[in-house]
Amino acid sequence: MSADPTAAGTSSADPDVVRRPYREVTDPRGRVYRVGESDRDILGHSRTIMVYLPWLAMMTISVFEYAYGSAEDTLSHAHGWTQGNTFWILSVWVFFQAGIAFPAGWLREKGLLTARRAMFTGSGMCVLGFLALSHLDDVWAAILGFGVIGGVGAGLVYATCINMVGKWFPERRGARTGFVNGGFAYGSLPFIFVFNYAFDTANYHRVLDLIGCYILVVVLGCAFFFKDPPKNWWPADIDPLTFSGDAKNAASLAKNPPAVRQYTPKEAIRTGMLPLMWISIVMTAGVSIFGISFQVDYAKEVGFGPLVAASSMGVMAVVNGVGRGVVGWLSDRWGRRSTLVFVIVVLGLSQFGVILAGEVRSESLFLVFAFLSGFGGGAFYPLFAALTPDYFGENYNASNYGLVYSGKLISGLFGGGLGSLVVAAWGYDGAYALAGGVSMAAAAIALLLRQPGRAAAKTTAVPRPTG
Repeated sequence: MSADPTAAGTSSADPDVVRRPYREVTDPRGRVYRVGESDRDILGHSRTIMVYLPWLAMMTISVFEYAYGSAEDTLSHAHGWTQGNTFWILSVWVFFQAGIAFPAGWLREKGLLTARRAMFTGSGMCVLGFLALSHLDDVWAAILGFGVIGGVGAGLVYATCINMVGKWFPERRGARTGFVNGGFAYGSLPFIFVFNYAFDTANYHRVLDLIGCYILVVVLGCAFFFKDPPKNWWPADIDPLTFSGDAKNAASLAKNPPAVRQYTPKEAIRTGMLPLMWISIVMTAGVSIFGISFQVDYAKEVGFGPLVAASSMGVMAVVNGVGRGVVGWLSDRWGRRSTLVFVIVVLGLSQFGVILAGEVRSESLFLVFAFLSGFGGGAFYPLFAALTPDYFGENYNASNYGLVYSGKLISGLFGGGLGSLVVAAWGYDGAYALAGGVSMAAAAIALLLRQPGRAAAKTTAVPRPTG
């Protein structure tokens, strides 16, 4: 690798980790890469742990969103809530879960909130959210406790986990980000069946309280090991200027080259690409949340039994999660944008397929389209999470992805709460048709995405002294 051998520093890892020299090299566009330190030099162990611990934490908090729809009937009877009340509780949760991502990212990048502290805080707020859902009959109190406090807590955990894996794997982030993000869906599977078969007005206090304690213990345990890499860090086994080194990583970088420089949030907005990503995620996440909120109710409406209703949601959760890992892996090979467009189109078409299954009263066809809806309804999240640092760099990724992901707070309003109004006015068929149309429009917007500032021509790398 071309670099000035005298332009060296020492790593600023924990005191008990050996300090290693590093160099900073600069490509022709001015992007800086910090090279020379391995993950073990910084952490004291392999960075692989920064995949599995975020994945475990994401699985733990998935019960908030993906299992909630299965608990709604019991919650309504236990607290005396209407269906609209329960939908708005989830909508407020989604609003705050997504809305905290940008301010949390900004605080992390300013050094005011460490990753570990964000996880500690999030775990405490999560348990308060479930205690509120368990013990508060007043709907406004439940909205404050579960929707606001629980939403902020889950959002802190979610955003920290996603940004952590993106920072530690800048050279091949698609598969890792998809794997971690997938835990946020299929981790809810046991709770979906608990809420459908072993959750009633006689035991709901105990079940919800135990779930809250489970989240607290697991997330706290993961948080103790969380640590960000230094800014501009790049792994030692591949040259960031020529992409030479590991063949698989080089192939992925050829399809998904690194951002040309580190964009601040204001600069990322001015490129025009971040606003396009925000609009696309607003539309796509709205369709996904609509499916999560109404699929069980729709299955019961058309006469499918409780096993099919629960199974369809279980299928959606599993495929939603596994699909995130699969498309992350595919995006390393196909390219991020092409994979994103494909996923959004599948999501749109599956909404029309659900209508068809209901019309012909086919349980097997309904499960097929629940499968496809689950795949499309989750797989776009890791693609946006990987695309953001691909376009704007890693140094400000917590803030930049926080801005992109904040589109979900708008989605939560029309996907859940407003979705219930559309169902009441147009029926399920009309609502699913609208969802399909919105998804296809989002795919068209995704086609317009381009990496800012990258010219087609290749140039020669020039090192930058750091002395």
